[in-house]
Amino acid sequence: MSQPVAVLTGATGSLGTALTRRLLGRGYRIGATYLVPSEAEDYEKRFPYREDLLVVRRVNAVDRLEIGGFMESIASRFGRIDCVAALVGGWAGGRDVVDTDDMRFDRMIDLNLRSAFCTVRAAIPHLEAAGAGRILLVGSRAAVDTPPGQAAFNIAKAGVVALAKTAALELEEADITVNVILPSVIDTPATRATLPFSDYVKWPTPDEIAAVAEYILAGESAVMSGAAVPVYGKA
Repeated sequence: MSQPVAVLTGATGSLGTALTRRLLGRGYRIGATYLVPSEAEDYEKRFPYREDLLVVRRVNAVDRLEIGGFMESIASRFGRIDCVAALVGGWAGGRDVVDTDDMRFDRMIDLNLRSAFCTVRAAIPHLEAAGAGRILLVGSRAAVDTPPGQAAFNIAKAGVVALAKTAALELEEADITVNVILPSVIDTPATRATLPFSDYVKWPTPDEIAAVAEYILAGESAVMSGAAVPVYGKA
């Protein structure tokens, strides 16, 4: 088989960067999306700019035409798509249900749930064309523990878990697996800045979580689908 092809949306964040490094090391060709230009600059400095291996494009994952067009372009360039990781997401806390305004709620739904839904929907025809495939989504521990004070985020991430389980059953006969990882707190500079007095040693690193993501996206995970996998570290 020729080099497998992965599409990573939201690839330029900490988790996406770690996962890109791992997949390139396994011989994958990658289509990567970003939305924040400064992240893209850092990302492209980390990896050799070779469009025969890595294609980086600005894509709004909640726009059906943009994400669909990107999938088409990657499938056309590399001949297939074998796996997809929907890594777009974001957090906003500080509000209970009664205090959550429409703008905050819509933003959390768009960033976390709608982006995942649009990515999965756009990916399915290409994975079916390849004869099999792997899809990875990113939920959160908050989807199952639902801590107070971040209602919109909790609800959006719970929807991501439901999406993974629903799609896993729908795609079972097509040999397309769909799984979701549930991070707690990821040890990144941004998270440390947000939670400056926390015990960082308990937090899983982006690379530790990327190792789990790599396994899910690789062929070895073919018997696992519909799983919600905790990646909490000791947090």
